Order: sequence, then structure tokens, then C-alpha cells
Amino acid sequence: MSETVMNEYISKAAAVAAIRARGAQPLACTHTYGCQGNVSDGERINGMLAAMGYGFTDDPQQADLILYNTCAVREHAEDRVFGNVGALKHIKRKHPDTIIALCGCMVQQEHIAQRLYESFPYVSLVFGTHVIHRLPELLYRVLSGGKRVYELSQSDASVHEEMPIRRDGDIKAWLPIMYGCDNFCSYCVVPYVRGRERSRDEQSIVSEFEDILSCGYKDITLLGQNVNSYMRKESGASKFPGLLKRLDEYDGEYWLRFMTSHPKDCSEELLDVMASSKHAARHLHLPFQSGDNDILAQMNRRYTREKYLELIEAARKRMPDISLTSDVIVGFPGETDAQFRNTLDLIKEVGFTSLFTFIYSKRSGTPAAQMTDPISDREKSDRMGELLKLQESIAAERCSAMVGTKQRVLAEKELREGILSCRTSGNIIVETQAPRELVGSFFDAKITEAGNWVLKGTV
Repeated sequence: MSETVMNEYISKAAAVAAIRARGAQPLACTHTYGCQGNVSDGERINGMLAAMGYGFTDDPQQADLILYNTCAVREHAEDRVFGNVGALKHIKRKHPDTIIALCGCMVQQEHIAQRLYESFPYVSLVFGTHVIHRLPELLYRVLSGGKRVYELSQSDASVHEEMPIRRDGDIKAWLPIMYGCDNFCSYCVVPYVRGRERSRDEQSIVSEFEDILSCGYKDITLLGQNVNSYMRKESGASKFPGLLKRLDEYDGEYWLRFMTSHPKDCSEELLDVMASSKHAARHLHLPFQSGDNDILAQMNRRYTREKYLELIEAARKRMPDISLTSDVIVGFPGETDAQFRNTLDLIKEVGFTSLFTFIYSKRSGTPAAQMTDPISDREKSDRMGELLKLQESIAAERCSAMVGTKQRVLAEKELREGILSCRTSGNIIVETQAPRELVGSFFDAKITEAGNWVLKGTV
């Protein structure tokens, strides 16, 4: 869809939405589940809605349009969406003209879309991850025709640059640079719901980055399902280090972050660029998922425990102060206790700042869903408890070692009078005694106290 066609549908949808609105202006209540990529999609969805004349409300009772942008990574996230959509039935009964819409990764799955169609007849609009740019057209069809619209095409492999953006907040900004994934990890549904890798044009990224800086954002995260494979298809090799280096050349006080990185694509060139950068945060999120080579092979991760540890050593050699975070899955089908112990040993050896931990969740259509899984839910929960206890002790030790040090922080918000929630370059939260006027500013904080996950300090 061209920008001209999009604008035509924006105008058409705006005219009909204004007529159907309960108040002086149509109101939208939108909610995004899941990862930062979904949050970025949500900002573009809200940008299109704003262009169509919608205001925004957090109260679904007041909304003319209720839209959920969904996540498919775990079964729990899907169950939560179904529960929340079920609770909207009484709103639809009270206000029949209310439009209820679902989009995102969860609904891109055929069996989910079928369940929505059969069990939730009051859901008027469902659209997948490949057609977000067509929201004005799809919404216009619902507004003007009164029929349910389901659009779950998977054939569009283009990158659409024309969508307006309504960003959340004024300190952090999300900047997508590529979409999709070619890795096909055996447990992961992302390649099936997000499609294959496709990268944005570099100049389009740079233009959006310039706009982000001009708006005063201080903490900017480059996004992709596999961010460090940027432009790999087009060039035969990742151009991500070069992009990061180019963005770093802009003047100003800001941090550059990126996620999510796959260890098989994390190059020494990228680590060199990070180490020499003025703005790259001293933080690397590098998911390892398991510390056992046999499990990694079954996961189709395409690296070994030894290779992962080599990357960690290379990163710390260049940046001794780097903060390392990761993802880990407990209870992958057939994981033995000995294999789980290998994961614990890797966690001890690396000493992560923090971990995002998950009990394996079967995803329909993935190879792992067909694997024999003799491990009981109780055993998986016990293992997760043991892992969390270990990581808590590591995090507490790392935080304690920071007491008495000086840390550069960015103040993000006021927690209560005289106390600001701040963040270090290493992505560690510091509750700092400081005046409200410093929100949105960088300053040096002296660390005075350490908890398990949060530091305390003074200006």
C-alpha cells in the first residue's frame, strides 16, 4: 500500500469514525502485550489511529474502538488475551457500536484466528503482523460495512515506511531496523507469525533516528527479532556493526541499545564497534537458552556452550564493565537433571546481571511441540525455583560490589517526592535521591545501598 492510498483510507475512516463516535471525538483504548517489537508496532498503530482522528482512553467503557495487540511467545500470554477479550462481551452488549479488534502475533496463527471467529462473534476486526500498515483500510471496511473483517495474509514480505508514529513517553524510544527471523529455533513460533527476515532501508532508519534525537529522546533501542543480522540477506553479511557506528556519530547525550541478538550472529566486529562507541550502552542482551550442547542442538540454536562462553570472554575483554543479560528456558522436552545442571553451571560461570526466565511452553506448529516430554510440571517448577534462587544470589553479589561506586544514570521518572527511578548504561535500576527537575537528564549518582535487583544512591 502506498502512502497516498493509506492517506485516502485515513480520510475515509476518519469521516465515518467521527459520525459514529459517542462523544465529540472517537476514542480508542489500545493495549499491547509482549516484546519491545510489539510495543513499537503499537506506536505505529496508535499513530495511524491518531491520524484518523481518534483520541485515546485507558477506560474500555468509554472507547469507540478497543484494540489488543497480541503476543504468541507463550501459552500464558494467549490465555490472558482470551480472558480479557471475553470480559469485553458486556461492553459490546451495552454499546453495540463499539468495535473490538485484535492484531499481532497471536492472531497470525490459523488455529487462534479460527477460535476467535467461532467463539467471539463480537470481535469485529482481526488482522495479522504482515498487514499492520493496512489498518486504515481494514477499519474503514468495518466502520462502513458493519461486517467482520479478518485479514491474516502472509504473502507481504515488504517493509512499509509510511506509517505515522505516536510514541509512548518522552525518554525512551524504540527504533525497528528489521523484521522477521530465519533461525527457526525448534521451540519458537516467531518465524511463523512474523515471517522471514527483511531489513529496513538504512537511510529510512537514519531519518527516523534523526527525528527521535530532535524530539529529545535519551535512551534509544534498535529492534529486530534478530537485530544483528541486519541486511544479511541483501549483502551476504550483517551490516549491523556499520549501522551502529553510523548512528553513534551523531552529537548529543544519549544511549544506543539493541535487542534481540542471536549468539551465532554476534561478531567480534560488533563488539569492537560497541567498545569504541561514545553512545552504545555497556549492556549486551545475548540469549543462551540452555547451557547443555545436546539441548542446544535440539533447540536448533546453531552454537555450542563453548562458543557462547567465548563470546562472553571477548565482550568482557573489550568492555570489562559490560552488563550481561540473557534468556533461558527451563524444562525443554526431555531435558535431564544433568542437562539442567549444565545450565546452572553456565549461569554461575558468566555471572549475569539479570535473566529473563521461562518454563518451556509448547507452541503449535513448531518441531519441539512434537517431541516427547516426560518431565512433570512440578519438576519444571522446582528447577525454575532453583535457577531463580541462584540468579538472585548472583545479582545480589553484583549489586553489592557496586556500593560506593559512581554511576552515570538517566532519570526516567519520579517514584515519590525526592526519589527518582534512574537507569545505568548497564540497564540496572537506581533509586536516587534527586529533585523532580532531573527527570529526563543524565547525571552521576553515588551508589549507597544495594538490594537484589535495585540499587539506591544519591546525586
